Amino acid sequence: MKLRTASIFLPLLLAGCTACSAPATPSAAPKAAVAPVVQNKVKLQLPPAIYAVPGIETNIYFDNVVCVINPDNYVFDIKCTKGRNDQKRWRYTPKAGEEGIYGLELTVISNAGVEAVGTTKLIVTSAEAGKGKNFGILILGDSLTAASVYPSRLHELLTANGHPQVKFLGTYGRKGTQALHEGYGGWKWSTFLTKTAPTKVAPGGKTFPRHRASPFLFDGKFSLAQYLKKNHNGRVPDFITIQLGVNDVFGATDANQQRVIDTILDNADKLIANLRKDAPNAIIGVGLVTPGARTQDAFGSNYACGQTRWQYKKNQHALNAAMLKKFASYPDKKVFLVPSNVNLDCENNYPVRREAVNGVLVKGARNFIIRQSNGVHPAPAGYNQMGDTFYCWIKYQLSR
Repeated sequence: MKLRTASIFLPLLLAGCTACSAPATPSAAPKAAVAPVVQNKVKLQLPPAIYAVPGIETNIYFDNVVCVINPDNYVFDIKCTKGRNDQKRWRYTPKAGEEGIYGLELTVISNAGVEAVGTTKLIVTSAEAGKGKNFGILILGDSLTAASVYPSRLHELLTANGHPQVKFLGTYGRKGTQALHEGYGGWKWSTFLTKTAPTKVAPGGKTFPRHRASPFLFDGKFSLAQYLKKNHNGRVPDFITIQLGVNDVFGATDANQQRVIDTILDNADKLIANLRKDAPNAIIGVGLVTPGARTQDAFGSNYACGQTRWQYKKNQHALNAAMLKKFASYPDKKVFLVPSNVNLDCENNYPVRREAVNGVLVKGARNFIIRQSNGVHPAPAGYNQMGDTFYCWIKYQLSR
């Protein structure tokens, strides 16, 4: 079964009642009904499919699928035979025996009426899918992967559910872990293709993994085959996942956003093509770009006045819209989008910090408050949600 067409449906705003015609006369024909006005002011975007596995909570966080300043100004109405429609999310933890494909429709409503309607497929796959099958997986990414949390969560879930010998192909990860990967802070799609030499560090400065050259470049040329021969006895991965885009699109402005996105997609084509040369049968999962933390406090904590949550949200949302359009008709039929953007709680699963409300002393002491403190990097719970998403997607692929 192929699920390659992104289901992004524009809303239908009915233009009220049919326009009234002039008083009827024997020779006068009634005016035609006014056609519905097609709009999508909230820029609703749903992925081609939502993947779920019994025992794993799956969510659609509504703020993550619309591009609005304040989602609290809208009602989100889910139509689905599974799950629960909450204030800020749809949630569902399948039970064994609920495997199957279900329709899901999301309507976005404002005081003006229906703003958007979108549909997608909910695919519930058995945790037994592919049981006993051992395979290799290569994970590429930026700092979200470098944190090593979601790869570890993915490894934990896979080894607990029928794949004890799954091999994570990589050269970096937490000390002593088997959840190896190729994720590096600050890297973009292009970095894997062009970083031929390590970053120069000032004398006495600390060297980090992100400073290394691309592990896939040999004499300036990209070669997955040489990388695999050097590090993994030539074993070719069965799965390749890619979670990139935050660094690529982060600094875009409204003025240059489209040019930036065009460059990103061009680099994505090049990296995927280079990976495909030496892994002709690998299933490649491209993660949609993750949203940032829920509040401007998080962005202020990291970037001072250098970036706002709203600008990043516009950039991230626009890149995902372009990815949904591009990969809907991608010529490589073994490349799929992974909805890593929808199952991430940006309000509760990002880092927080206790700090003074302000500088005013109250009876010799300050009042304190908890504020979000990181703009684009989740807390462990958020990373685990990303791991859950990749796990459910892999289980689906194993069931095909």
